[in-house]
Amino acid sequence: MKRSVMKSSTALAVTLGLLAGPAFADMEAAKKFLDEEIERSALSREEQEAEMQFFIDAAEPFKGMDIKVVSETITTHEYEANVLAPAFSAITGINITHDLIGEGDVVEKLQTQMQSGENIYDAYINDSDLIGTHWRYKQARSLTDWMANEGKDVTNPGLDLDDYIGLDFTTSPDGELYQLPDQQFANLYWFRQDWFTDPELMAEFKEKYGYDLGVPVNWSAYEDIAEFFTGRTIDGVEVYGNMDYGKKDPSLGWRYTDAWLSMAGGGDVGEPNGLPVDEWGIRVNENSQPVGSCVTRGGATNDAAAVYAITKSIEWLEKYTPPAAAGMTFGEAGPVPAQGAIAQQMFWYTAFTADMVNDSAKAVLNEDGTPKWRMAPSPHGAYWKEGQKVGYQDVGSWTLMESTPVNRAKAAWLYAQFVTSKTVDVEKAHAGLTFIRESTIQHESFTERAPKLGGLVEFYRSPARTAWSPTGTNVPDYPKLAQLWWQNIGDAMSGAKTPQEALDSLCAEQEKVMERLERAGVQGDLGPKMNEEREASYWLEQEGSPVAKLDNEDPEPETISYEELIKSWQ
Repeated sequence: MKRSVMKSSTALAVTLGLLAGPAFADMEAAKKFLDEEIERSALSREEQEAEMQFFIDAAEPFKGMDIKVVSETITTHEYEANVLAPAFSAITGINITHDLIGEGDVVEKLQTQMQSGENIYDAYINDSDLIGTHWRYKQARSLTDWMANEGKDVTNPGLDLDDYIGLDFTTSPDGELYQLPDQQFANLYWFRQDWFTDPELMAEFKEKYGYDLGVPVNWSAYEDIAEFFTGRTIDGVEVYGNMDYGKKDPSLGWRYTDAWLSMAGGGDVGEPNGLPVDEWGIRVNENSQPVGSCVTRGGATNDAAAVYAITKSIEWLEKYTPPAAAGMTFGEAGPVPAQGAIAQQMFWYTAFTADMVNDSAKAVLNEDGTPKWRMAPSPHGAYWKEGQKVGYQDVGSWTLMESTPVNRAKAAWLYAQFVTSKTVDVEKAHAGLTFIRESTIQHESFTERAPKLGGLVEFYRSPARTAWSPTGTNVPDYPKLAQLWWQNIGDAMSGAKTPQEALDSLCAEQEKVMERLERAGVQGDLGPKMNEEREASYWLEQEGSPVAKLDNEDPEPETISYEELIKSWQ
């Protein structure tokens, strides 16, 4: 392998001749890029050159244009911004600026463009969690229509939509594709396999709790394991049994909208999201119109399962987590398990896999580079039932806004297809470990690398991956509603409100937003049509979500061996 880390943008720019003069668009630049950067690909060299020729030809009318796109800052997008953007500029003559900002800032910019009509960015990589927003407001271009009509002349004949694994999440109920996946990662359970298989620790755990130390199937077992490891000294390091974060910040909301409530047992059964009540607790009618969030309108944002979910996360943060975690954000907390003092994390994003296998993660790697850790499905809570959502999958996806002029959208669309093309996708996936294409997942280079990735390849090659899904279409306005979560749950985290009080406030505020949308009529027949309020007892007596409080929220703990789990994936 020529390199284990990505080249800097400056080094690649020198390779491609970008610093010697203006960008040029021809096959010479493409061949240099393929020679220097694309070591592994799903396409043969001849097929790669043919794909590059498409981009060269299609970009001809847009040469010299300055195009701006934006994404959140994760390893995959750093690779795009630092490596692929300058390569695309050299090959096509379209000057790409790929900005990297916080995820909350991406949503804010997108919201501003929707509200003002000003073309802030020519394309966005934003989460497919906004699919309900894009579908209802019609301010994002339908890519189905775009590729068949206005954007047909700039759509790669080798795009191969069937090869993308996340299109179900970026397609609206009426079958229109609104977003093109660029990166994809799941939240899974992360644990120290070396500690979990240590004979002395296994014997001590069995003696204390009466069952085998293993991958927890439910929250009762997770809690026992967290207690068992917290405060213990292993290899001279004080260990904690849980990792999380609690700072009142936009990323705190993601912790909970990203399936935390459904893993506890909130919402209804169904794939990819529960219906009629989803993991946000929002209920829709048979026409996909949101009708409520609070229990009194048939929602579940403040039902017993949701209260249990928030209560447990706060309890574990206080009892079993490094004290500094309470003041951390998503980005700050993510790399902490790689430092070697965390035994397990129930809700760990696989986007951090790249940080777990590099030189900074030596504390959790064996001398041969294989991991001391593994990833597995997250355990589920006391309210969970078979068929409910088991976890979250982030699908950062290219979105073209209607407010972007056609020529600028065409140039940006070419870049979106370039960075997700079969030519580059295997190489990009090795850099960021966020899979979007079946051909990449099945590539022989990942068969070879799988033993060093702790179960990531096995997960994405298994049918089980489809049970992890992003926010669905029940959420009518993601930017407006998402900000309510971190503010209200932040109050519960700080102790300013009880979990019940915080969730009562959250569901009421969500309903106020939906009532405003209903009055304004801006989402037409797809917008909210709120239920009349009824006694909570009426809804709690109905089948499905919302649910009443269980007499026992601590069922018998259950674990499974990692080897047995992997067999079930296969």
